[in-house]
Amino acid sequence: MRAGFIVTGTDTGIGKTVFSAALAGALGASYWKPVQSGLEEETDSDTVRRLSGLPPERILSEAYRLALPASPHISAAREGVTIEAARLVLPNVDGPLVVEGAGGLLVPLAPGLLTIDVFARMGLPVILCARTSLGTINHTLLSLEALARRGISIHGVAFLGDPADEEEAAVAAFSGARRLGRLPRVDPLDAAVLACAFRESFDLALFR
Repeated sequence: MRAGFIVTGTDTGIGKTVFSAALAGALGASYWKPVQSGLEEETDSDTVRRLSGLPPERILSEAYRLALPASPHISAAREGVTIEAARLVLPNVDGPLVVEGAGGLLVPLAPGLLTIDVFARMGLPVILCARTSLGTINHTLLSLEALARRGISIHGVAFLGDPADEEEAAVAAFSGARRLGRLPRVDPLDAAVLACAFRESFDLALFR
């Protein structure tokens, strides 16, 4: 079985790209973002390239690069593109692979195709990134339930943000999902500081 993880989030903009960069760097993995929506600002692949410390060849090209920063099915439609599941298959790489999804689990990619459907076909265990601000219990439990209903392997939950021990404990208690750790806010956000924060916040043995 291929080594690696899918990194997804309970929502967009919660920091899963920063977590993906830290995880890929710590594992010496390859990184792949299958679908990128929005090209005007730094893309997620660009962010991982800047923050992971990985050599350039470990940052794989996206299957789809869409200009509009919107839900991928909307961005694709604006460009006359149809995102096809057949193009979203895991690339062959040496060593582990970190795959980052677009937004949350139920983000549409094309008519009848959700992000979670692609994850189910990929077969890699999923790490769910969850913010620690208000509302995280509900959002995280809903996401975990969606994964479980489709029989997708859940590696655990990585929390992102300020300390929220009671909320993190509630998610673990209600879901039974493993609590991997919490990545705090990283300032300044650069490769060296991020790598140090990841080592201090997570047991790397959990990802081996």
